[in-house]
Amino acid sequence: MTTENNIPASLGDNEDANYELFLTQVQQTGLVWGLYGEDGWAICPSVEFEDTEVFPFWSDERYAAALCTEEWEAYAPKSISIDDFMTEWLPGIHEDNAMVGPNWDTEMSGLEVEPADLAAELSGPTEH
Repeated sequence: MTTENNIPASLGDNEDANYELFLTQVQQTGLVWGLYGEDGWAICPSVEFEDTEVFPFWSDERYAAALCTEEWEAYAPKSISIDDFMTEWLPGIHEDNAMVGPNWDTEMSGLEVEPADLAAELSGPTEH
């Protein structure tokens, strides 16, 4: 099911397609969505890297909201401008030796991306 502008109503299980959608939507809207609660921003342990945390982010409020269940029901989607994301968030995540989880699905599955790699992708051409 898709909505206007052919944006899927929910994320599929193709991690690469979800990542490409993240890049395209964030460049178009200028917003990144994270989950924020009284304890701060949602983070989770990496599946790929030992002793590493991942900050999950989404390209659409609906995708982020879909994760606000069970252990994350205390969180709510909160937007971050692409400018703040590029100048504050990604350098900070890099300094913390953490990774970014762009457009993870409702099973908390997706790619784990180096902040510098994501910054380079978002700074590049808008065609993906």
